[in-house]
Amino acid sequence: MRAGLIAICMTAPGVIGSAYASSFAVNPTQIFLTSKSTSAILTLRNESDESVRFQLTVFAWDQSARGEMELKPTSDIVFFPALLTLAPRESRNVRVGAATPFEAVEKSYRIFVEELPPQDPQPGQSAVRVLTKMGVPIFVQPTRTQAQAGLRDLMVKDGVFTFNVRNTGNVHFVPETVRVHGMNHVGEVVLEKQLDGWYILAGGVRAYEVRLPAPDCSALTALSIDVRIAGSALKERLETPSACGP
Repeated sequence: MRAGLIAICMTAPGVIGSAYASSFAVNPTQIFLTSKSTSAILTLRNESDESVRFQLTVFAWDQSARGEMELKPTSDIVFFPALLTLAPRESRNVRVGAATPFEAVEKSYRIFVEELPPQDPQPGQSAVRVLTKMGVPIFVQPTRTQAQAGLRDLMVKDGVFTFNVRNTGNVHFVPETVRVHGMNHVGEVVLEKQLDGWYILAGGVRAYEVRLPAPDCSALTALSIDVRIAGSALKERLETPSACGP
């Protein structure tokens, strides 16, 4: 599973030097909370040779149809501590718990572990320090889970193929692969695209767009989609006799 990583470079004005970063690990990279297990432990480990300070924050997590992350402040998730300092090779546990009811649809959040600048930087240090911010998904799960998905809204206009992957269930999923194939009038594959898969949250939708290159577009008579999710497949086919036209 991918955890969101944000790298930030910081340096003193006018100073140019080498770049370095402390190293730390976070485990697990996803947290699942249930009515029977309302809290979990998030372990931070400093794998560097110097002390590192951290700040933790949590947000309610939603997404746009294009997959952009949308974050809002929340009090649904509680955790302790919010600030901590780890000595070299030290590990610490952060307890994370749900302070919200467990309902019929999964709720999603992200807890961010952010490395802070050192309080006492070494005088004359000429290296650029790279700070890391890691986002760990938290899912507050329903008592009964139902995973369900569908392909919707297939359309070609002005040489652009668009379609939506809809999450019609009550828990999130992550497509393993999203593939588009274009066929000509004799069934030969003349176009093949693999698109990125990412979280699609409960009740959410992910909009995909494939631009059809002019040589391929004029030869296309059909487009097919194959989406693989947890070993299952979603497949749809769209006849496109005028793929390049408006």
